[in-house]
Amino acid sequence: MQLTRISTNERLSSAIAYGSLVFLSGQVPGVASDIHGQTREVLGKIDALLAEAGTDKANLLSATIYLKDIGTDFEAMNEVWSAWLPAGHAPTRTTVQAELARPSVRVEITVIAARP
Repeated sequence: MQLTRISTNERLSSAIAYGSLVFLSGQVPGVASDIHGQTREVLGKIDALLAEAGTDKANLLSATIYLKDIGTDFEAMNEVWSAWLPAGHAPTRTTVQAELARPSVRVEITVIAARP
């Protein structure tokens, strides 16, 4: 089976496609400051990486969501997440509170998807 690395640098690959599976590293926002905007930015990055790997969000198998403050941001993040997911295609999911890479980052998401 062929392994394809996408957007690779010296530390990580943003995605790896291996056989019928696609693994994304944790995606973080760029410039947005609130949780709604940050979640939209992250999901946009996920859309782009999945497309480059030959799949899309309808084929998600699993997601892990890291929130800086789960008590403050969980509901708002879920609003954006639910609007983004295609109906009937919810993956397995874990959401946890975590200290993230930069103080301004409120959400980080990683996913695993199938390639049709």
